[in-house]
Amino acid sequence: MRKLIYLLLLPLAVAVTACGGKKGSSDNQSLLARIDSIDAHGLQRMQTSKSETNFKFKGKDYHSFVSRTPDESLPHVTNEMGDTYVDNKIVLHLTRGNETVLNKTFTKNDFSSVVDAKFLSKSILEGIVYDKTTPQGIVYAASVCYPQTDLYMPLSITITADGKMSIQKVDMLEEDLNDEAPN
Repeated sequence: MRKLIYLLLLPLAVAVTACGGKKGSSDNQSLLARIDSIDAHGLQRMQTSKSETNFKFKGKDYHSFVSRTPDESLPHVTNEMGDTYVDNKIVLHLTRGNETVLNKTFTKNDFSSVVDAKFLSKSILEGIVYDKTTPQGIVYAASVCYPQTDLYMPLSITITADGKMSIQKVDMLEEDLNDEAPN
């Protein structure tokens, strides 16, 4: 009889253990975060973002405005899991006083001279941010990435005082990788 009671209580104990653990509210928060980035058609988007920075270059005051928005008119990117992503466009408006130095809308294709076409076809334009000034010009860091992964192509955009622009792929050195590794 005692064995029969244990056999009947065992499935109940398993059910209680399996259903315990996570509370429903934390799952709902995760689900809500996903809903914000996926529309009714299953398209996933990065959030819009804006960044403004003031700095000096060669003794003059500059103002940088960078705005990222998902752009439905760009080709969508589908990963190996079948998830579809909306690519981004990024507007970079650089001014010196009331004078516009550069006003450009970037897409990932602006980096086709330095990024392999196969990588570009599966990636999105992730971001552009002001980095630093050098004797050569004003430097912005940019990245093209596979959506929702750590796989990205680091890029550098240098803008001269007269608005000329050059783009380079950034080679990550081993010491750079060690700096990024958690301690």
